[in-house]
Amino acid sequence: MNNSGYEAWLRYDAIEDEQLVQSYRKYTQEIIVAPKLEAGPIQSAVIELQLAIPKLVGMTSTINEGQAVNDNFIVVGTKDSISYISDAVVGPIAALSSNEGYVIKTITSEQCSYIVVAGATDKATLYGVFHLLRLMQQGESVEALNIQEAPKYELRMINHWDNMDGSIERGYAGQSIFYRDNELLVDSPRIADYARLMASIGINGIAINNVNVHHHETFLITQKLLPKVAQIATIFRSYGIKLFLSVNYAATIELGEVDSADPLDERVQEWWKRKAAEVYAAIPDFGGFLVKADSENRPGPFTYGRDHADGANMLAVALQPFGGLVLWRCFVYDCHQDWRDRSTDRARAAYDHFKPLDGRFLDNVILQIKNGPMDFQVREPVSPLFGAMEQTNQVMEFQITQEYTGQQRHVCYLVPQWKEVLQFDTHRKGEGSTVQEIAAGNIHPYSHSGIAAVTNIGDDDNWTGHHLSQVNLFGYGRLLWNPEQSSEQIAQEWTALTFGTNRQVQQMINTFLMESWSIYESYTSPLGVGWMVKPHYHYGPDIDGYEYSKWGTYHFADHKGIGVNRTVADGTGYIGQYEAANAQVYEDINTCPDELLLFFHHVPYTHVLHSGKTVIQHIYDTHFTGVERVRYWISQWNELNDLIDSERHTHILGRLEVQLENAKQWRDIVNTYFYRKSGIEDDAGRTIY
Repeated sequence: MNNSGYEAWLRYDAIEDEQLVQSYRKYTQEIIVAPKLEAGPIQSAVIELQLAIPKLVGMTSTINEGQAVNDNFIVVGTKDSISYISDAVVGPIAALSSNEGYVIKTITSEQCSYIVVAGATDKATLYGVFHLLRLMQQGESVEALNIQEAPKYELRMINHWDNMDGSIERGYAGQSIFYRDNELLVDSPRIADYARLMASIGINGIAINNVNVHHHETFLITQKLLPKVAQIATIFRSYGIKLFLSVNYAATIELGEVDSADPLDERVQEWWKRKAAEVYAAIPDFGGFLVKADSENRPGPFTYGRDHADGANMLAVALQPFGGLVLWRCFVYDCHQDWRDRSTDRARAAYDHFKPLDGRFLDNVILQIKNGPMDFQVREPVSPLFGAMEQTNQVMEFQITQEYTGQQRHVCYLVPQWKEVLQFDTHRKGEGSTVQEIAAGNIHPYSHSGIAAVTNIGDDDNWTGHHLSQVNLFGYGRLLWNPEQSSEQIAQEWTALTFGTNRQVQQMINTFLMESWSIYESYTSPLGVGWMVKPHYHYGPDIDGYEYSKWGTYHFADHKGIGVNRTVADGTGYIGQYEAANAQVYEDINTCPDELLLFFHHVPYTHVLHSGKTVIQHIYDTHFTGVERVRYWISQWNELNDLIDSERHTHILGRLEVQLENAKQWRDIVNTYFYRKSGIEDDAGRTIY
């Protein structure tokens, strides 16, 4: 077995339980498909079965069209495509009313026994096959299956920040799998393997280039590169995934074809209409454009005195005839802020820019909103913009790549963080208006909704740099399919698929994963303040690195206290962007949650938290404890030496040792900084320099 990590959660390790092997063999000796099977997701599903079954049970399956030869078999197809499915799947079935829903059912009669995997569409059938294979990998019985599933979210999207030179912005796992030296790697088998991985967790849309679109990437929507982009789209299509592209808002100027990018200029409008037609001629099922405009020095409609609705709608009109979407990012703020100006608050920016535009965006525009108001910090509140615009389609944006959470050198399982975001009640339409339901389009009448995330993959052998970072990619897809799953369930499933069914291994890895976010938070930025990282690199401690910069990411620590006053009473007023039920909690220092205290309030170091500790003692304690927890996990990992293959065990041990050394740096630099600022001794008398 290849233990480089390349196969990720699709390892299909041989099943050791002989009774299970015989049960699986009974059904998998023959696979029935509809006659004249064409290239597409169902063919991909059959290929996956042909790959997995020999690995799992040591037997090769035969493929037959329409009619079975044996008494036991698997039937794979869409509803009503084969008589076996029509006989088995009768009556109104809720899962099949969704075009991505499927049924997995064991049918037993006197004549035969078989398993039906039936989807509402081809790609739904593929999702069902991956589900069946997950069950087999985990040793579940298939003798009496009766499963009906459909995804919670319409759009389940991955954003790549890959550049055509092969680099990846905020990439920590090697180079791009799509590009090298400004060429597309259309012949790379890795792209198809990646499409398999994404389909196995239910991803249905992928943007393959950086939202910061540079010169070479601007040509992706031109005849110079479109034929090769179309080849990649074909690969994704066979796995039910639509391809999207990030576009340069000023492409008209960049390509030298129009001397303006004004969205109200008819020449610009006609140029984008022609460009959209060219793209759809090459890729008929193209998903649409992802846009970062008027943000961090990127061009946008502000240059021409226009607003975001003007800019997004211009692109939306061009895409409308083809059913294309415009995903317009809301990461817009003043990135030339004066650190001496405490009235300007970066956290306010997205809401202030976009809320007044509600109702002006066309129906095929979707605003893409980061989960927090700042920038993917280890802890920040949920963006108040999400759900605040009743008449404007929205998707939530998460970050799988660990830009601020250890950059895949540290273990930080992010599903618990994302679940906190999804479970947050915005109260926008009264109690129960959770992010989870808003993103599903169940609170406001959105035409399009869902979730997107910045991916963490590159061309490293194990895809994500750190073997354990694969869990974030897997967990993202599984959470989007069914957010009712607990973080523990998702971690357990990933561990079983990736490291096998040994109970000791599973328990130890799962416990570590579930603790990892709080461990990382404990030795880095305290109580929601964020940003104590080295500028630009965002790895390792630098308490004042951004404190006097233009980026608006301050903690305002002095000898008296720390934190940002975002109250309505006498601060920046940011808290007022929330509905009253949440604003009241955040505004009152006595009810504000400890973990977000310094995000919302400037307090003295002697302020007593709900935990009973002072702020300064909390800082000292957590930073010492965080280091000790990493040290403990290294000792625990060493106990698995004989239970995990040496290749992965050694790799992960090396990463944990790096994490420990960096955690020590965080501990010493943060504790010393605040000891020298405050002059307050550690109650426990530990060494602080």
